[in-house]
Amino acid sequence: MIKFLLKGLLRDRSRSLFPILTVFSGVFLTVFLYSYLNGVVSEMINSSAHYSTGHLRIMTQAYAEESDQIPNDLAFIGVDSLLLNLNKKYPEMIWTPRIKFGGLLDIPDKDGETKTQGPVIGLAVDLFSQSSPEREILNIKDAVIRGQIPVNPGEILIADEFARKLNVEPGDIATLMSSTMYGSMAMANFKIAGTVQFGVAAMDRSTIIADISDIQYALDMQDACGEILGFFPDDLYNDEKANIIASSFNKIYKNPDDQFSSQMGTLPNESGLSDYLVLMDSMSFVIITIFIIAMSIVLWNAGLIGSLRRYGEFGVRLAVGEDKGHVYKTLVMESVIIGIFGSVLGTLAGVGVAYLMEVYGMNFGFLFKNSSMMISNELRAQVTLGSFFIGFAPGVMATVFGASIAGIGIFKRQTSQLFKELEV
Repeated sequence: MIKFLLKGLLRDRSRSLFPILTVFSGVFLTVFLYSYLNGVVSEMINSSAHYSTGHLRIMTQAYAEESDQIPNDLAFIGVDSLLLNLNKKYPEMIWTPRIKFGGLLDIPDKDGETKTQGPVIGLAVDLFSQSSPEREILNIKDAVIRGQIPVNPGEILIADEFARKLNVEPGDIATLMSSTMYGSMAMANFKIAGTVQFGVAAMDRSTIIADISDIQYALDMQDACGEILGFFPDDLYNDEKANIIASSFNKIYKNPDDQFSSQMGTLPNESGLSDYLVLMDSMSFVIITIFIIAMSIVLWNAGLIGSLRRYGEFGVRLAVGEDKGHVYKTLVMESVIIGIFGSVLGTLAGVGVAYLMEVYGMNFGFLFKNSSMMISNELRAQVTLGSFFIGFAPGVMATVFGASIAGIGIFKRQTSQLFKELEV
């Protein structure tokens, strides 16, 4: 029977071409959008983790409440001992301290007078330790545009766009004016070792990166830091494991009555992405549902038109003794064949286009020019195992649903009426 149906579909393109094209289009869009959403979510998670929150983040309770204001006066002291305890208790994680700070970067002229200046957001990380993961996490090597990575104390990196606005070059001296941990004014001279561009608007706007020991000295934060970030070794966020570690840590260190006690949060909560991630999880279901309904309506109409053309065929089949139920089942079987064939073609095309976007990406920097979100300007799709299967749900279900509705007309027609149509 299947062989017979295949021959019929191949020989009569009017029965197969339009439905297959419809299924192909719907499945292609479903697969591509699914892969695109996967890429956007993955990029948001990775960028937020690398540049802002880590997979886990430790701060004092007081600092956490005002973290957007970078309140280093509420940072915790005793970083070395806390890191030692973290590495012992949670050796499966990579822990690294960071200091975020704000201030004014002053560029002097040859006489030492201010030539130009601008506000900066600074990030202090461990650049010099051999065991530090920061160079890989921030991808500093590939981000350097001019100059080099700092190799000596007192050297900093500056965002390339910001450097061009200030008209400075690698090798120039810059003065950082900020405030210490205790509220007094701090001034420190740094040599610009190089300029960087991360492809993240929030980082490329006015950021400087320095070694944490230099900033601890400049801001009077010896053995102190604003936050400690934790990363999974494979750089893939695992929500279940992260919540277990955070819960375990908070039971030991968090004291609701002590605002300077440490607390640990997970990436979705710390970055504010929890609602976005829930929304993205539901988007796949919404996309599939929309395409099933839309394609079912189109295929239903196509089935009705096809049924009108095929009443003569139905008359012949009923005349030779085939019952209405069997005719109806063959229509459904035809729809399954069309759905599978169209879904395969649509999936291959969708995965192919998504893979090209994963490799080459598309620059949406103009959308994030003034954004503070830690998301790359270059968005990429992400082809996963699910990309190869997600399209079969709307592809097959829509064709079967459309054919099932259209085929009901067979049972409403009288055999005598079909014979009359046959005679015509």
